[in-house]
Parts: sequence; structure tokens; C-alpha cells
Amino acid sequence: MTNRVTVVGAGLAGSEAAWQLVKRGVPVRLVEMRPAHTTPAHVTAGFAELVCSNSLKAEHLTNASGLLKAEMKLFDSLILRAAEEARVPAGGALAVDRERFSAIVTATLENHPLCEVARERVDDIPDAPCVIATGPLTDGALAEAVARLPGMRALHFFDAEAPIVTAESIDMTRAFRASRYGRGEGDDYVNCPMTEAEYNAFYDALVSAELAEVHDFEKKLVFEGCLAVEILAGRGRMTLAFGPLKPVGLVDPHTGRQPFAVVQLRQDNVAGTLYNMVGFQTRLKWDEQRRVFGMIPGLERAEFARYGVMHRNTYLESPQVLAGNYALKANPLIRFAGQMTGVEGYVESAASGMTAGIALAMRLQGREEICLSGQTVMGALMRHTITPTADFQPMNANFGILDALDERPRGGKKARYERLSQRALETMKETIEKYNP
Repeated sequence: MTNRVTVVGAGLAGSEAAWQLVKRGVPVRLVEMRPAHTTPAHVTAGFAELVCSNSLKAEHLTNASGLLKAEMKLFDSLILRAAEEARVPAGGALAVDRERFSAIVTATLENHPLCEVARERVDDIPDAPCVIATGPLTDGALAEAVARLPGMRALHFFDAEAPIVTAESIDMTRAFRASRYGRGEGDDYVNCPMTEAEYNAFYDALVSAELAEVHDFEKKLVFEGCLAVEILAGRGRMTLAFGPLKPVGLVDPHTGRQPFAVVQLRQDNVAGTLYNMVGFQTRLKWDEQRRVFGMIPGLERAEFARYGVMHRNTYLESPQVLAGNYALKANPLIRFAGQMTGVEGYVESAASGMTAGIALAMRLQGREEICLSGQTVMGALMRHTITPTADFQPMNANFGILDALDERPRGGKKARYERLSQRALETMKETIEKYNP
């Protein structure tokens, strides 16, 4: 093996990509700009720094994040190996001592004979083969260089994402399908109707709910581009009713009347398993989103595949420029990894780095690249990044993005999740046996 891969960025995605390459005998030059240059979010020079939380989410297999970690362990994930060594008690979640976690990842890569570490800033795309994993705060000359890549139309510089709920968790005895004035196909939207009393109760809860913290460096970027639903509501009690919740052109078939207000849900994926809450970009804390949005008729038992977020996040219009395994369409020897590809979350970022690293190693060794199934979380996340949509937005691990089961098992949601997890792990083991990656 004479091809050396340049991996730019030693966050969770870049560190995992570098590990998957070197453990397969592919030399790596891992470039990290810290400590000479830093970002507003980082405070150390260590690899895989967790800047927001010490939790890597749930571990049990009835949670999609738990399933994702189980899949990654099958490929000997460095991130999860370090997490196990640095873990601290956290109930059913995987939480770590952040400094110890970072130190383990850093030492493992710095001491690997095939990994050369360079502490320098990168302002242009390196010669291929390379993996770009510079994270959601990528800016300056490198961001401009990425934007000039073939096929690239735009980089997004912040997330203003509305919550997404699973279709099956919507109570259709309360909600109904229709488009305003019968336009389109007539049933393009799921509508959650509100009476005046329900609207007022929802409004009062919304404007008094607790907000998530926004960093100083994010404030201008977030609020120039999009207005949070709670900020809009703060302009007056009827602002939402005359804005995104206006009921005109809709008749509730359950009552035969126009509702006082309507929350509309729009299909978010081709399979129709996920629905986006239209106009509900929000800064509410996640538990507050579950509480307040659960007051909306039809969403009382909603399962949130993704909560709304508003934060600084540079990411690609990936379906336009990326092919399978996070490869640049114009040059498969250039890969991207991490949140800039359109995955959301620490573990998801590491998983994308894992996929990119494994696949690139196989290509450089003249082998057929691994093909991950949409029955697995790793495969479904990758598929999300290359599937064209009207409004591409980052996605985290959730069961709604997996291929549906042929038959719905008895026993409710928990039984379904257990079956999805069982199928995913069986599929992943078969994939590993086939490709021996």
C-alpha cells in the first residue's frame, strides 16, 4: 500500500475515519489545526473533543442510537472503544469523562505507526485520496474551497430545523389529511386541528417554555436566517393563528367545520414514515418540545425522530454532490465525514467517518466497496445524505429512516424496535462476512 490518505480534522468523524484506515494498513496523515488555531466551541487540543455533552446517548437496542453503537462495535470503533474505557455512570446512557475519552483517542492515533499527525491549518482541499471531516464550524478559506468543488451549489451555514415525528405515532382520529383548498394531491399534508381553547393553552405553554442555550458566536447567524416559532409567537397571541397555523382553506372532516388553528405536517421522506412540523423551527429544549408539542391534537403520543434545533452548522447540499459511502461524485477518492455531510450528533458523525474510512480503504486496496443496507442505521444515515429532497436537512439516528419491516410484530412499539434491531445486526453481520472489511 503506497497511497497515503490525508484526513483533515481530528474530531469524532476524522478520528474514526483515520482509525479505520490505519487498522486496514492504509497510511494516514491526520491534520488537526488545534492548538495553533481553534474554534469558538473548542477549548482543548485533544482529538475527539466533546464540546457539548459527555453523553453518547442510549445504549439499549430499543433506541436507534443504541443500535447504531452496536453496529459500530462490529467494526471495532475507536470512538466506542475509548468511550468504554472512559465511561462514567449514567443509567442507560453511555457517558464519559470527556478529558480521558479525548486523551485515549489522541494517544491511540498519535502512537500508531501508520498515522502521522500534523498540527496545522488546512485552507484548501488536499490532493486525493483524502477525507474532509472538519466539522460544523468549517469556515474561511477551506469552506470556500469546498464550495468550489464540482457540482457544489451551496453550503449551509446554520441549522434551523423543525421537529420530525414518525407517521405511525400521529393520532389520525384527531388529525386529518388535506391540502389547503384541495390543492395538490388533496392529501399532501397531515393537519392537526385546534379549538380556540386548545390553541390558547398551547400558546401559553409555548411562550413560557424553557429555551436551549445559544452560543454568542451563533446568535447572529441563527436569527438572521429563520425565526423560531416561540419568537414568532412572542409577537402576539394571534400571530401564529394568522401565520403558520392559519386554518383557512381547511375543513376538519371530523367536525365539518374550519378549525380555529391548524398545525400542518409535511411528508419528510420518500417512504412516508416521517413527517416534518411545518414552520416549527425552535430553540426549545428537547424535553420542552416533547411536552409543549405533545399538547397539539393528534401529537399527544408523537414519537420524535428528530427534535427541532437552531445552531451554527456548516453542511453540504449532500444529495447533489455525494455518492455512496460519502464519496464526492466528481472524485471518489475524496470523501467527507461528520456533521458537514448531513448527519446530526456525535455518534452519527463517528459512524459516517467509519463508513468513509472503511470504504476508502477498500477502494485503495482494489476491492469492491462495502455496501451498507438501509436495514441498518449506518446504511440508512448514509442513504439520507444522498437522497434528493426538496429541503435537505441533517438527520440523526432514528428508527424512522430504516427500511420498514415486512410484517408488523405484535407487542407494540418496543417489539417493533427490538425486531428492527435484530434485523439490523443480522444484516450487518452478513455484510461483514460478505465483504470482510
